[in-house]
Amino acid sequence: MNVLNQLSVWLSFQLSIIFLIGIPVTLFFWSIKRRNKAVNKLLSIYWKVSILFFISLLLLIGKYNYALLITNISTLLMTISVWFWNDINDELKEYDFSYFLITTTKVWRWSLTFLTLNFLIQGLENFSCFSFINSDTCEIWLQPSSNFYIIIKKLFNFFFGANFTQPIAKYLGLFLLLIYSLGLIQWSIIKLPKNGRNSCFSENGRN
Repeated sequence: MNVLNQLSVWLSFQLSIIFLIGIPVTLFFWSIKRRNKAVNKLLSIYWKVSILFFISLLLLIGKYNYALLITNISTLLMTISVWFWNDINDELKEYDFSYFLITTTKVWRWSLTFLTLNFLIQGLENFSCFSFINSDTCEIWLQPSSNFYIIIKKLFNFFFGANFTQPIAKYLGLFLLLIYSLGLIQWSIIKLPKNGRNSCFSENGRN
């Protein structure tokens, strides 16, 4: 893997801290302060979906072979979750650029979309890493999760007085993935047919 590709992967994970965590947290509390139900509902759904991304980081720490595939699926689902809802999309269209919360939300949605496409393109360029992350050519994909590993390891030791190892990260990630998958299946079977693309962010679906 060439140096340019390594830099691109590293930069993508650094940007993910900003666009997958930093900006959504800011928008979430901003929407609470401004009492904007549409943006608040959008971010609430986003955080529920984004759990899969953090699960994928655990799987990367544990060097699970399909971890990169799950990472790409998670970013794809996160992007879909912020564009999917008709009632929220209609609400956001009613505001002009002077409403900075809405404008920032719109810019963030597009930024998230481009970041997801970037992850997908980079993953396809290293297609073998989707099914075998432990090869030497895929090592660059494991490096960004090392900082997350250090943080979890310290927290795990502080709260439980035990060592957090890579096998523990792998099995914890797989367990959480199972629970997440069951929840997603339940939503697809029960709630999606009932509500469709209506997020029900208020009683009438409107502010």
